[in-house]
Amino acid sequence: MKRAYVLTFAFLVPLSIVIISGCKKDSDNSMTADYNPKITPAEFVSEVTNPFFPLTPGTTFQYRAETDEGTEIDKVYVTHVTKEILGVTCTVVADSVWLEGVILEATFDWYAQHQDGTVWYFGEDVDNFENGVLVDHAGSWEAGVGSGKPGIILEAKPRIGDIYRQEFEPGVVEDLGEVLSLNESVTVPYGSFRNCLKTRDWTPLEPDKEANKCYASGVGLVLEIFTKGSSERVELVNMTSE
Repeated sequence: MKRAYVLTFAFLVPLSIVIISGCKKDSDNSMTADYNPKITPAEFVSEVTNPFFPLTPGTTFQYRAETDEGTEIDKVYVTHVTKEILGVTCTVVADSVWLEGVILEATFDWYAQHQDGTVWYFGEDVDNFENGVLVDHAGSWEAGVGSGKPGIILEAKPRIGDIYRQEFEPGVVEDLGEVLSLNESVTVPYGSFRNCLKTRDWTPLEPDKEANKCYASGVGLVLEIFTKGSSERVELVNMTSE
């Protein structure tokens, strides 16, 4: 569910922020590369049950966005497949993005939940397409391979002002997230939700773009709005289970 829409970027942050996962703020207000999360496989559980990011195998999420090029559809499927990374058993999520029926991107994302409820992101295998033809795998990375390190998609107990790395391989993926609110009200085609978690996502690799995401308890990601670099609104339109 970490998809192409979810881009994150570097800018000024409040002085009172709480930095977790080894991140720290340096003199130019950017997040430094001094980041070495400790992963202990025995501390991870077999299922992802964080209420704001539940990954039940067999669940399909469908998102829609109206763009200048037409309608984009994002289909996210929680597979029954697992992948072991750094000794941790990760849930494999298949994510494909389509523009007017033509595929743009197909990704396998790897997530696992710590026993404290925090959901970690261990990498992604990306296929990028042009006019329906596979062109490259830019954006792919895996924790423990090269300089790739896992990051946090959602905390167990989010607090306003928390900032965390979502994924990290220098020059490839450097996404960050910040908790903005815990009581957002959101209405999308799939339904209306209260007390949603709202985050801000950015990356120093694309400083001209920024997005906010909203997560509903018991559902997961329900809305994403670009706040910089685009005016797109990505909404959850359907969720089904096998």
